[in-house]
Amino acid sequence: MNSGINQTNRLDEGAVLLTDLQAIDSALVVAPHPDDESLGCGGTIAQLRSQGYAVHVVFVSDGTLSHPNSKAYPAERLRDLRESEAHEALRILNVTPDACTFLRYPDRQVPVAGAPEFSEAARRMASLLDQIRPATVFVPWRRDPHPDHRASWQIVQEALTQTIIRPRVLEYLIWLWELGAQDDMPASDEVNVWTVPIHTVMEQRNQAIAAHRSQVTRLIDDDPTAFYLSPELLLHFDHPRELFLESTTTY
Repeated sequence: MNSGINQTNRLDEGAVLLTDLQAIDSALVVAPHPDDESLGCGGTIAQLRSQGYAVHVVFVSDGTLSHPNSKAYPAERLRDLRESEAHEALRILNVTPDACTFLRYPDRQVPVAGAPEFSEAARRMASLLDQIRPATVFVPWRRDPHPDHRASWQIVQEALTQTIIRPRVLEYLIWLWELGAQDDMPASDEVNVWTVPIHTVMEQRNQAIAAHRSQVTRLIDDDPTAFYLSPELLLHFDHPRELFLESTTTY
């Protein structure tokens, strides 16, 4: 068992149950790639929508490096496919087509602080925050082991300095399970850990994950270097709960 699994098991053990979704209320979900929304907080999205809370999802990158050498699905066609899959996943989660935004930054090149396009990305995110005015923002864990996930967190943090709204920020876990090193883990005094039970919507959440067919099947079969969310990897998400980390300090 790798250190990421060991450490996230400890997060599980110390998590505080969050069952009253009024504490979350309306939400903006920041997904670095199409599929992160379903993997990281699909069950919570489904429950929020079933209780009438507004949910908007913003996809930061175009996701086109999942199959970089496919001739059948060059970048533009793959982008369109992944956006179509995202719409289907959101339909399953009861999020309407007008409640999602695609920023289309290049996959694995989402701008980080100091990069030329970072200021524009933060401005776009701040504009979305001002438009939606969510009570809560879901964003990947700040040290999740993927550059686009870390960049998305940085963009949100900068955007929050440009808006007068002060949403709650909950960070969700994607690659910490599989790839997390010791330095990626939260310090004991860095965050509070919340767990949202999703047993009543597990099938709905799993259907949303399955809607991302290009990522969880061999739909695109002409690129041996392709990324693939294998059944073994998906086992990390096969739990009747979702974990969220909340900073103990204000931004």
